[in-house]
Parts: sequence; structure tokens; C-alpha cells
Amino acid sequence: MNSDKIRKPIVTVVGHVDHGKTSILDTFRQSCVQEGEAGGITQKISFTSYPLEQLKDACPLIEKSGIGLTIPGFLLIDTPGHAAFTNLRKRGGSLADLAVLVIDINDGIKPQTAEVIQILKHNKTPFIIALNKIDNISGWMKSDKPLKESIESQADNVKQLFDEKYMTLIGSLNSYGFESDLYYNIDDFAQNIALVPCSARTLQGIPELIMVLCGLSQRYLADKLKLGKDAKGVMLEIKKEKSTNYIESILYDGELSKKDEIAVASFDGEPIISKIRILEEIQPLCDRFKPVDKAQASTGLRLQLISKTEILPGMPFEIYKNNLEEIKEKFKKEISDNIKTAKQGIIAKADSLGSLEALLVMLSQSNIPVVKAGIGKISKSDLISAKANLDINPLDAIIVGFNVEVDEEIKELKKKIKIITHEVVYKLIDDLVEFRIEKKKEIEKKRIMGLTTLCKLKILPQHVFRNTSPAIFGVRIETGKLIKNLNLIDEKDEKQGRIKNIQSENKAVDDAMEGLEVAISIPGTNFERKLKNRSFLYSSLSESQFKNFKKNKDLLSSKEISLLQEIAEIKREKKSEWGM
Repeated sequence: MNSDKIRKPIVTVVGHVDHGKTSILDTFRQSCVQEGEAGGITQKISFTSYPLEQLKDACPLIEKSGIGLTIPGFLLIDTPGHAAFTNLRKRGGSLADLAVLVIDINDGIKPQTAEVIQILKHNKTPFIIALNKIDNISGWMKSDKPLKESIESQADNVKQLFDEKYMTLIGSLNSYGFESDLYYNIDDFAQNIALVPCSARTLQGIPELIMVLCGLSQRYLADKLKLGKDAKGVMLEIKKEKSTNYIESILYDGELSKKDEIAVASFDGEPIISKIRILEEIQPLCDRFKPVDKAQASTGLRLQLISKTEILPGMPFEIYKNNLEEIKEKFKKEISDNIKTAKQGIIAKADSLGSLEALLVMLSQSNIPVVKAGIGKISKSDLISAKANLDINPLDAIIVGFNVEVDEEIKELKKKIKIITHEVVYKLIDDLVEFRIEKKKEIEKKRIMGLTTLCKLKILPQHVFRNTSPAIFGVRIETGKLIKNLNLIDEKDEKQGRIKNIQSENKAVDDAMEGLEVAISIPGTNFERKLKNRSFLYSSLSESQFKNFKKNKDLLSSKEISLLQEIAEIKREKKSEWGM
């Protein structure tokens, strides 16, 4: 193989859902993939091979601008809206050589955009910004003039609107540590992020976007694209067609022959060695594959392997030359470098290696430690690991799953363990942070309540089951939580005894929540004599317990605070210092 050969740069197109990533790619490849997707949202990763000749045909500006292109085209990756797919990894960094971040100029930076920016920054992936949907700016007039002239010739009020929108974006990017400007205002593209205004619908700005992509790739990437000797790649997705499993993958270096054996990393450290049964390569500007005897990077492949061992998405692979120990060490280092866990923390699962790493990056940024991380469905062993955290730190008795399902066999067993799943990372993190805040409050509340609780009961006189000791009768829990052994007072501050038993729906229970109607038994109490003319019963609080609740009011609900005030009123006649 000629050592001077260079491969296609791998370009990933990313951004917030519905900002037009796939539509922009469609304008490159003149296809209608986006219209065929469920709900107009990309359902899978897809890649497009864009050869040099087609690039030049699609964008005459390349020749006009004098860019001496030596790169053989691009391999474009379209991704779902999740940031995790921005995190497709290869050894030593990001799988993508360059990213196009699509932002709707009218929407600006959305949560998923922010997430993508953080991942790009973490991976040190260079990127440009396609400022899409300029045609949606009120009053915008499409023009056949070059983009800069078209922008300058808009009506004053429209130009002012455009300036406000792109300047706001420049300010937002600055807060992430990036300098940026419109591409035609930039002298040093190494120091500034280029913004290219465009419209996937009207095609305005698309030639300029392709030109900037080509210029940056040629100037900054050409030296980094030299083709290596050994085939290396990443398994993206496992697809089922009828009874056959195919693996969609990206070959990012070297040349792979159908006769080669490959080694694929696994999560337990033992590489999977396999011959190739079928080797197919993606065809230019479409989503069809064609059988080939060999393929050269960078390209998209569809593989069928001889080995029946399960391949996990996101795992690296390379050509195998009877060098098992060397490959084993490489893969082990690659996975341990990317997947770092703590001595204590929550359990995290994701659908691929890249997704898992992205999830761990986002959790780390939210200061949430992870003790165990894995790929695939949430399983019984994950539940066991989470249960072990209950005694150590209940805040860590949580399993989070990004884009994964919960195994059927544990759906009935997960009562004490919180499982949070989502298909979008930032929503998953938001749900987790919110749950941990509430859980922390709950733990603190239990601590300050000690052996008591705040509770108000409405006596149900129509449900008296026994008059004499122990009195057994019905109550409705108006506020708080009812527990066994709770001492009660009435609205006159007279002691009415301690609850021995609680029964709900003919079953004995240790506690009952607000809104429920239950039967209680109180030894030493005669209902007819002591409770017939009473309407409510309350938790009997000592003065120190009352002060403790008062001091920690921020942990109580508004109804519990009102109940505390009510108990203070009952006590005030005897102990005036019991005020709120």
C-alpha cells in the first residue's frame, strides 16, 4: 500500500433534535432519507461516502476559491439527536476528524446543543457551525447572489434581526470558551469557530458550507490523514435482517480484506477473534452496500462474521495477526482509559461503548460518581449491585440507563431500587439530579423525625369496630404519614394513647400514607368515653421534636408546615413558647 495515500476525513453531523442535521446531509447527497424517517427524526446512525469528484460537481466554489483538494472526499456520519453519538471513539481520540454542528439560527443553543458542545470540547474535536433555517427569519429574501452579498442586501430590519441572532450565538459560544464569527470574517480558522448561515430547504449557503468543510479539511487535517498499514475500525450497530445479524461499522484506518481475521474488543477484556463471512462496502451518496473483496479507509462497512459471539456496539476492532496478547493489552487499555469508575457510586448502563463514555462524561460533570458501568440491558446483576448500595449510601442505590431497556425478569424485583432510563442524555441527567435531591431530602427528613412523624388523622365515627380497650376504629390520614407505635393527642391536647396496629384493606401494615383510610387499634382507650366527641388526632410531639421540625422546615411539605402550625396552636395555651 502506498504510504503517501490519505484517507477520507470522517465528518460527523450533530446537533439538537429537529434543527435539520439530516436535511443538511440530504442536500449534500440529494436524497430524501429524512422524509422516510419515523416522525422526521433520525432513527439510526447512517454514513455517506462522498467522493472527491462528486464534491467538486456539487460545489463549483471549490474550484473558484482555489482550494487544491488532495483529500479523497468525505465519510459523513449522520447521528441521532443524542450527544452520545458525538462520542464515537477510536484509539487515541474521537472517531470524527471534524464535526458539523447544526444549529437553528432562530432557536440558538438548546440543551442537546450544549451537551454536544461539551462532548466535542472534551474530545478536542474541531467543528464548524451550520447556522440553519435562515429562510425562517421574518422577511428573509432568497437570492442567487453569493451568501455574503445576499446577507448584506437583506432589508435593514431583516439584516438587524439576522445580526442579533448570530451575535447572540457568538456570545453563547464564548461562554463555552470558543471564539467564533461568520466564516467570511475569519482570518485564522485555527483560533475561531466558523459560522456558515444556510438553509437546507432553499439550499442557500450549502455550497459555502461544503467549501468551508473542504478548506478546513485540506488545511488542517491533510497531514493527519495518512493511511496506516493495519486495518482498524469501530463496530457501530448490530442490525438484524430476517434471521441474519449484520454489523455496520466504520473502517477508519488501513485496508481490510475479506480473507483477513479480525479481533473485536469485548467488555470483559477477552477479544473476539473471527474470520469474515461477508464484507460489504457503502456505495457513494446512497445507503446501499455492495459486496467487495477488500475495502480501504475511511469507509462504511457491513460485516457478517463467522464467530457467533455477541459483538457489543461501539467496540473497536483491528486486523488479527496471531498477536493476541498485544491486542488484548491494547483493547484493555482503550476501554479502561475511556470507562473510569469510582469506589462508590451509582450503576450506569448504555447501548454502546461511545454512549457509555458520553454518559460517564455527563455524570462526571454533574459530580455523580459511578461504581459500575456496562453495555446492554439493565439486568439482575445490576440490581444486585445497586441493592448493595442501600446500606452504604441510599443515594447510590440507583441504576441509570441511556437508550437501554430493563430486563423483563427484574421488572417485578425493582421495588427498592430506582431505575431511571431515557433516550436523551441531558433528560436522563436532569431526572437523576432531581431524584437525588428529593432522595437526599427524604433521608434527612427521616433522620430529623427520628422515631416520630408528622401526622393528622380524621376520626371516622361510622367505622368503630370495638369500643373498649383496645379501641379499634377507622381514620383518614389527612396530612403526613401514619406509623405504628405513634403517640397521639386530640385537638384539646389530651393524650389518647399509642397506636398498636394499623390495618389497610384487611392486611396488617407498619405505615400508611396521606389520603388513605385505615383501621387503627389503641390499647387503654375507650372510644365511647374518650373519642366520641373528637374529630381529629395528631402526632404527640415533645418540645425538642417540635423545635427540630421547625428548624428544618425546608424539608417539610407546605401541608406538613401547616400541620406543625396547627399543633403549635393546640400547644400554645399550655406552652406559649411553642410558636412558629
